[in-house]
Amino acid sequence: MTRLIVWRHGNTDWNAANRVQGQTDVPLNDLGREQARASAPLLAALRPDAIVASDLSRAADTAAALAAVTGLPVTSDARLRERYFGRWQGLTLTEVAERSPDEYTRWRAGDPDPGAEIETLHDLGKRVGAALTAAAAAAPGGTVVVATHGGGARQGVGQLLGWDASVLRTVGSLQNCHWTELRHDDVRGWHLRAHNVGLVVAPVVADAV
Repeated sequence: MTRLIVWRHGNTDWNAANRVQGQTDVPLNDLGREQARASAPLLAALRPDAIVASDLSRAADTAAALAAVTGLPVTSDARLRERYFGRWQGLTLTEVAERSPDEYTRWRAGDPDPGAEIETLHDLGKRVGAALTAAAAAAPGGTVVVATHGGGARQGVGQLLGWDASVLRTVGSLQNCHWTELRHDDVRGWHLRAHNVGLVVAPVVADAV
């Protein structure tokens, strides 16, 4: 049985500001780095055989925290990037709602192709699903940890499980540095074992000076 751990990256300043990242390469902030360091021993305890990551730094650096604990190399796969958000990348959600009210309304309602040059959910699922399948094939019968992004993780997992958009909309989003666990066997194929697993790491507040 192959085990696939789909791990969302740690926090960034754009996460904290509700700013649309998409495929913009935004680094982890101090909280995100601490989340990755805290999560790494938990994932190392699962005895992974391989680590694969999106090439965007927030996912690659999250994966590097696990690599530092396990000694495993990290394989990069650009197909694991977050959804491309077109004209919205770099804007806060408040700005998006003001500038693109029609597209924003469609996106909030779950329209798989809301416009504004945003990658469709169909294309996102196929892209990330193919990357997850390839990652799992790197260690058949073993455990593979994949560091990726929230939206990409949801659609890629849905692609492997064969879930349509209406089902996926009922699944809660992964928190930063939390993960979904899938398993695969020859009889059942892919099935969900756990979702949104991880530690809640609060920001460290420095003493006033």
